[in-house]
Amino acid sequence: MIVVTGGAGFIGSALVHRLNQKGFDDIWMVDENDHPEKQKNLDGLNYSRWVGKDLFLKEVRGSELPSCSAILHMGACSSTTETNAAYLRENNFDYTRSLAEFCLKKDVRFIYASSAATYGAGENGYSDDESHLETLAPLNLYGASKQWFDLWATEAGALKEIVGLKYFNVFGPNEYHKEDMQSMIRKGFMQVRDAGALNLFKSYKSGYGDGGQERDFLYIRDAVAMTLFFLDHRDIGGIFNVGSGKARSWNDLATTIFHVMNKKVNINYIEMPESIREQYQYHTCAEMGKMRSAGYVETITSLEDGISDYIKNYLIPNKHFT
Repeated sequence: MIVVTGGAGFIGSALVHRLNQKGFDDIWMVDENDHPEKQKNLDGLNYSRWVGKDLFLKEVRGSELPSCSAILHMGACSSTTETNAAYLRENNFDYTRSLAEFCLKKDVRFIYASSAATYGAGENGYSDDESHLETLAPLNLYGASKQWFDLWATEAGALKEIVGLKYFNVFGPNEYHKEDMQSMIRKGFMQVRDAGALNLFKSYKSGYGDGGQERDFLYIRDAVAMTLFFLDHRDIGGIFNVGSGKARSWNDLATTIFHVMNKKVNINYIEMPESIREQYQYHTCAEMGKMRSAGYVETITSLEDGISDYIKNYLIPNKHFT
């Protein structure tokens, strides 16, 4: 049996879909059915049990779980604007630690979602070498909550046996429930579809033009493949970046959306809310050497090919992950 927390969410439901394709049906889905789009993420998936996150945690802490081979922990509060530190500590740190302690005790494979938000403004680079963890300075509480657990896992010596994945800007089908946390690809698609124009933030930092701010964008299929690589290679432990290894601008992204939709490029540069200006990342780019050295050899989808597949095969026909 494999457990996927956040199983109805974006990455979680895509993982279950791929696990089904690989012949795994004895899957426990841990999540809350709190959004209609989450229910649609579940359509067509095979799993043996649905359980709420609080009940699951109770069963874990009471050692009531039947034998399982792995826990893929994707569930968390992923809002980068969340300001309740106590909530994030309980939901993102304490919860993850309880699962990790259970897995270490029971010899269960544990793969958890960390985040590229731990890198903050990137002033100390984007290396996933664990020796650099203490130098990182997240810009928001969400990133800090992920950093708290990464540091705990390091100090506890757990990273020899468990895997933490620092997902960069993942996009693709099944993100529709994320509302304001959806990727700019879906937001941009809807803007172009409805208004014929796309809004990007102006730049407030020297060296970056309007729309020239950069992100490491990764298509969901690649994020799933990298995650399940570590399920197949249980002898590998540590923290790993999950990205493309390439920094691309918001202008690149926007222009590609217009081209895929056969529309004239029409970008509006708008003021960035003052509330996020001090927390805004102007550049992210995953160092992928460690992932490659671990044995991951698959070709990573380009931004253009990922956007094309997403828009043509999912957003235009309004479909979920297949």
